[in-house]
Amino acid sequence: MKKLLMTAVMALASVGLMNAQTTQRQIVEDGGTGPFKSEVVGDASCPKFTIYRPQNLKKVVKKNGALPVIVYANGACYNNNVEMRLLLSEVASYGYVIAAIGPYDEDDVMEQWRDVLRANYPKTKGEVIMANGEKILPYTEEDLKALQEETEKRIEEMNKKIENGEEIPTPHFIETYPEMLLEALDWLTEQNVAPGSEYYHCLDIRHVAAMGQSCGGAQVLGIAYDARITTCVMLNSGIGDMSMMGSTQETLKTIHTPMFYMIGGPDDIAYENAQMDYEYLGDKIPVVMLNSKDGHNGTYYEKHGGNYAKAVVKWLEWQLKGKKKQSALFLNDKYLKKTFPEWQVVRKNF
Repeated sequence: MKKLLMTAVMALASVGLMNAQTTQRQIVEDGGTGPFKSEVVGDASCPKFTIYRPQNLKKVVKKNGALPVIVYANGACYNNNVEMRLLLSEVASYGYVIAAIGPYDEDDVMEQWRDVLRANYPKTKGEVIMANGEKILPYTEEDLKALQEETEKRIEEMNKKIENGEEIPTPHFIETYPEMLLEALDWLTEQNVAPGSEYYHCLDIRHVAAMGQSCGGAQVLGIAYDARITTCVMLNSGIGDMSMMGSTQETLKTIHTPMFYMIGGPDDIAYENAQMDYEYLGDKIPVVMLNSKDGHNGTYYEKHGGNYAKAVVKWLEWQLKGKKKQSALFLNDKYLKKTFPEWQVVRKNF
């Protein structure tokens, strides 16, 4: 009897450990501009992911119903989502629960973007102003020369280590894989039916978006076959004739949901691949592609994720919540021209 009791206690303890356990929390840009102020949380039961969600989740759900779910993969397939924190926080403030690849991190968003923007300055934008009001200037010739010398020095040091038989570990920040998106979705699904979980009956698992930026888009394509996925959002991404993260042109044949491509125009390194994707997707899959003049870095470093966040919210409100009025940005050329006059659109199969 004593042994059976101990077994039962251990079983209950293990179930408890499976439940969501928020251990860290931060609020970004006052919680976004949506109707539900958002927060960013770290959870002990899913340490590989960061959760973006409305504050007072239970109250929001009680008043508005279960919330759709988004799984997100990072640019460069990094194991860190800080660069997209402004956009993801903004989207969550409209009533979504997002599981983003990468452990909870409180690094400075602007610090993440500063050197990226200087090295890949989007000249088509004129001035580049970050969310904190800081104006970014491109690297000078002297800066670029110093960076090149530093890079060459690091390569030389690494080659010496290799010659000496030293093992070069894979940086932890790129140890990600496409199936992580399904792992996040599995976790959310389990939490939704686990009594005592913070997410118990809070999630609308019937409406799920898979979203990724750049290399993260290749990871999205790699799991887009999953029947639980309702729509895919490709940010500055496309596979074209490439092979990345296991995804190829053949992977596009597994797509079964409406697709939204948000691309930064011809200066975006993903531009050509995205155009090819649009053609390869054939005559059955609904596809919308918007092109801005923001290049590969979009507007993710601007206040509340800038105009890219606005477009993403409208797509999700239409696709995951059925708000047909939000489709105007994607289906009504006059509305697009009035709202974002510099953007171009192509669409098919609607």
